[in-house]
Amino acid sequence: MIPPILQSTDPVALFGGGEASAADVRAVQALATRFVAADGGAALALRAGVTLDAVIGDFDSVSGDDLAAIPLERQHHIAEQDSTDFDKALRHIAAPVVLAVGFLGGRVDHQLGCLSVLARYPDRPCILLGRDEVLMLCPPQLDLPTRPGDVVSLVPLAPVQGTSTGLRWPIDGLQFDPIMRIGTSNEAEGPVSLTMTGPDMILIAPRHCLEGVTQALVQASPSARWPVRAERCIAQPQS
Repeated sequence: MIPPILQSTDPVALFGGGEASAADVRAVQALATRFVAADGGAALALRAGVTLDAVIGDFDSVSGDDLAAIPLERQHHIAEQDSTDFDKALRHIAAPVVLAVGFLGGRVDHQLGCLSVLARYPDRPCILLGRDEVLMLCPPQLDLPTRPGDVVSLVPLAPVQGTSTGLRWPIDGLQFDPIMRIGTSNEAEGPVSLTMTGPDMILIAPRHCLEGVTQALVQASPSARWPVRAERCIAQPQS
């Protein structure tokens, strides 16, 4: 288990250096009680007047002026170059859920990299906030406060199965696979409930679900969370 830099029993907001609006920042401020920046994400937080509890990264994108505004004991430099700043930050936060803003939009490779990190740390629930949607690794069971007509998409990162209620096209009995079968553009008929057999499904839901999903993850019992992914699954290839 990776020792946390920041531990909280409440949601934690994580700021990245990508695209984000003032409304995005306000949305996570309303739900979180602790605030962390991933490297250059410090600029987004400081511009919004957020007091950071920690800044984590290799410090290749945070400015000297921004670092000067953050107490030295809250600066956590991780020099490794084979991981993203999102990876460095998420794996060092222990919280019922991390609300990540400034990680979607912008460069596609950065966004795809975030999906890899979500799958690498299924024991670290994290919601990525986009302009119109929220994105997360689906937990073992989740109730979504969706409305009739809402688009709900399921994108597998590995073979996985699930069940659903409230979807126009139920997923029960389907074998999802990133090459053979994905589940984009499904439609909610009202509130949706999902279960998954493994920590391998990316869920994309409307942005208005953010508060309800956050509350569900905070209230979830330990048995309703994914365990740490086996070390052999995340070990780096040997050269």
